[in-house]
Amino acid sequence: MAEELALTAKAEAEGSRTDWWGEAKGIFWLVVAVLGFHSLIAKPFYIPSESMMPTLLVGDRLVVTKYPYGYSYVTPTFHVLPFIKGRLFGSVPERGDIVIVTPPEARSDYIKRVVGLPGELIEMHGGILYINGRQVKREKLGIRALKIDANLTCPADHYPGALGRDAAGALVCNVQIVRETLPGGASYDTIDVGMTSADNFVPVRIPAGHVFLMGDNRDNSADSRFSLAEEGLGGPVPVENIGGRAEFLTFSLDGSASWNPLSWAGSFRSGRAGSSLHPDRPTE
Repeated sequence: MAEELALTAKAEAEGSRTDWWGEAKGIFWLVVAVLGFHSLIAKPFYIPSESMMPTLLVGDRLVVTKYPYGYSYVTPTFHVLPFIKGRLFGSVPERGDIVIVTPPEARSDYIKRVVGLPGELIEMHGGILYINGRQVKREKLGIRALKIDANLTCPADHYPGALGRDAAGALVCNVQIVRETLPGGASYDTIDVGMTSADNFVPVRIPAGHVFLMGDNRDNSADSRFSLAEEGLGGPVPVENIGGRAEFLTFSLDGSASWNPLSWAGSFRSGRAGSSLHPDRPTE
């Protein structure tokens, strides 16, 4: 009887031990599954800059899908591969799409809009975009008052004379909105703060297998108009450097949250969750 009790106690002790190897394998495959999903299907993306205002604000969180244009060397979540020409199941982005892009010889991701396609001649004069010698349609929509918060500060060097107050006395950033419609009908809002060095560039012929990218905040965006030394994209970007397409906002934070969980709920911007990031296109 005593021997049976001893054997039972030994079996119970062995059964209560943590299977560390099994736990490690489980965590490993979970990490592989998450990285695989982020690399091949979709991943979250955080907006750290104002270059895509008014469409995207600092503090926005969104979903980027990886498969619409196929897969390339920048597809993996961590950009550790050297440049590899070509895409698997590849296709050229549609004009007007918002995409994430890894600048040549860089590891970080930018987010911009596709305005020019392979073979096209693109230029800008006086803040007006021209594609193949034809002016892109622009419509001034007037002033839009963007609410000031910790993530939207309206610095005077970026938005001269734009800081003001609304009827309730709240601080706002008053920016001129211009609706732009590209060939094919994709339309979206841009910000025009007046004449800047970004408003002019000489005609550029977009090479085969490349696209020309610009930010919606035209006077405050380092994009295909600027060199790599200026932290821009260095001209038209190879399609291999496109990492995915922006789909919709999940939520947006105004920057007021602290370490205290009680502050988190109050930091959410209302009315932004679920907003589509596809441009308006004419219905067939």
